Amino acid sequence: MKKPDPRMDDTRRTASCGNVFIDLGFDPAEAEVMKLRAEVMIRMEQHLKAQGWTQTEAAKKLKVTQPRISRLLKGQWEDFSLDMLLTLAVRAGLKLQLQLAA
Repeated sequence: MKKPDPRMDDTRRTASCGNVFIDLGFDPAEAEVMKLRAEVMIRMEQHLKAQGWTQTEAAKKLKVTQPRISRLLKGQWEDFSLDMLLTLAVRAGLKLQLQLAA
């Protein structure tokens, strides 16, 4: 029988600052861009599912390959720049808004 990993019994919790990428130690500026990328990917996945498009249909409409859509739906954020994600969102019919706060 496999011995249980004692780390699985660790019940300590660490409060988040609200951005998991900062919590993981990324530079705050880079972490914010990563957070935005993740948010756009989540919205894109929700939108594509709501449209009922297959990956092939989505690829044609967004003018990318089906494997690229697959990576998007799998959340492989490191494969997408924020610029590319925003381009895909517009192609998908989403409206963009940018709001900056001090």
